[in-house]
Amino acid sequence: MAKSITRIFVWLLVMAVLTVVAMLVWQACTGGAQTTAGLKWLQLLQTVGTFLLPPVLCAWLWDEHHRPFAWLKMNKGADRWVFVWAVVVMVCAIPAINLLADLNSRIELPESLASIEQMMKQWEENAASLTERFLKADSIGGLFANLGLLALLPALAEELSFRGTLQQLLADDKQPSVKIHAAIWITAFVFSAIHMQFYGFIPRMLMGAMFGYVFVWTGSLWVPVVMHFTNNGVAVIAYYCLGESMDGKNYADTFGAGTTWWVGILSLAAVSLLLWMFTSRDPQGYVRRTRKQ
Repeated sequence: MAKSITRIFVWLLVMAVLTVVAMLVWQACTGGAQTTAGLKWLQLLQTVGTFLLPPVLCAWLWDEHHRPFAWLKMNKGADRWVFVWAVVVMVCAIPAINLLADLNSRIELPESLASIEQMMKQWEENAASLTERFLKADSIGGLFANLGLLALLPALAEELSFRGTLQQLLADDKQPSVKIHAAIWITAFVFSAIHMQFYGFIPRMLMGAMFGYVFVWTGSLWVPVVMHFTNNGVAVIAYYCLGESMDGKNYADTFGAGTTWWVGILSLAAVSLLLWMFTSRDPQGYVRRTRKQ
């Protein structure tokens, strides 16, 4: 356990240093411009510096043969049908995510924490406003640029950091499966918390936990990367095709909540069934991979 704690500390230190480097590069290249283009460059540099490079550099140090992608479980894929299943799961999950986000948004803190609640709401509004600026695209080229910046790059970088690094470090001492379950849920909690969006905390944490279990079941980081990309990509494409409504959301953001809550319930049931079908397909293989993880 001491080795895992040391490695987590090293990873966080490398992350902090490269985040500062990314900020300095952005400041030097753009002069700290708050334009949409300038902020997109900041997003790119921060994603690379904070989430993409630190896991690769640390894994290179930690693997005795200096094979970072082997340590991160990116040196192998999965059966083609597994990736198809992963995409189907995420598409089916969208109404459920919307339903859970709607329920999450209804949570009210005690009156004694009113100032904190107001601060969190302000963060949500700022994040939503920035996301809206990023998502606007007037051409197919702009759409593909957004898919790269807002869907593919975050999916790859965040899975490298959270499932590929943090989850593996927390479960590194190869304890029984209860240790792996704890690693999955702790990582999912951190994954959701780091986004600093309280009113989407629950669905994001549950989604992170699902990514964590799929990573353990398949032994390949590419499967949760595909799931993460699908979730982000659908949002980018939906905004491009449908635009926004009066409240800043399009139909894809609300389908499964409100008057269509029943679709969200069906979505939860469908995702649960798809996950059960996957694990029941090879239960012994799942047990072996869990014990080895």
